[in-house]
Amino acid sequence: MNGRPVSGRTGPADGQVLVEIADLVAAVTLDRPPVNALSSGFYEQISAALARVADSPEVSVMVLASASARAFCAGADVTELAALSGPESARADARRQELARRVFGQLLDLPQPVIAVVDGPAIGAGAVIASCADMRMGSPRASFALPEVAVGRCGGGRHLMRHLPQGIVRRMFFTAQPLASEEALRFGFLDSVHDSAALGPAAMARARDIAAYSPLALRLGKAALNESEPLPVSEGYAVEQQYTLRLARSADSREALAARREKRAPRFTGQ
Repeated sequence: MNGRPVSGRTGPADGQVLVEIADLVAAVTLDRPPVNALSSGFYEQISAALARVADSPEVSVMVLASASARAFCAGADVTELAALSGPESARADARRQELARRVFGQLLDLPQPVIAVVDGPAIGAGAVIASCADMRMGSPRASFALPEVAVGRCGGGRHLMRHLPQGIVRRMFFTAQPLASEEALRFGFLDSVHDSAALGPAAMARARDIAAYSPLALRLGKAALNESEPLPVSEGYAVEQQYTLRLARSADSREALAARREKRAPRFTGQ
C-alpha cells in the first residue's frame, strides 16, 4: 500500500498527512517532523484528510498514527505562537483556535470509528486529538499532558473530562505533569498497552475486525453513541432505540441475520 499525502495550501514546512485506504480501513499518519507540532498549515492538512475519510464509502474504520519516533503529537507549534505579534496577532491566534476546534470536531463527528495509536507523548492539542478518537491503544512510551499553564495558555481540559476524573484532569492542568501510560490504562483512557513493535499491527488487526461488520451499522452506531452521550440515561437510550429501528429496516440488518442463520460470512452492501 502506498500512502498518498493530503496537501494543504502550505509548503513542505507544514509536513504532510498520509492517507492509505485498503480493506475498508483508512490508515492516517501525521508526518510533520520532528514531533508533529500543530501549525496552522498542518491543522488545515489534517482537516482535509479527515474530510476525505468522512466522505469515502470505502472506509469503515480509521486508524490515526504518527510517523514520528519521538511523539504522537507535541501540540501547538510554539514557534508559530511566538511569531504572533503586532495588530494582526489576535486575529491570527483566533484563526488558529478556530482551526483547532474544526479538527477536533471533525474527529469527534467522523462517521466512522477512529482508533488512535499512541506511541509517544501526546501533548496539549495532541492529547485532545487522541481524546477525540473512539478508542486509544498505546505503548509504554505513551503519555498525555496539558502543559499550557506553563506557557501562559489554557488547554483542552474539557475534552479530557470526557474520559478522566475531574481530579486527574485538574492535576494534569495545574501541574503540567503528564499522565503516564500505566495510569491512562488504569483509568480506561488507553484501552490496551502493547510494545512499540506490536502496537501498529495490533491496531490494524482490531480495525480489520471492526471493518468486517456492516458499514451502515458502524456509522449509525457511532451516530447513536455521539448523540446519546450528553443526554440523561433514559433520553439517551430512546435516541439509541430510534437508530436501532432505522438499522433494523436496512438490507445490511437482514443480511447479518441471514448470514448468522446460514453460518456463512455476511455480504454487506451498506444499504
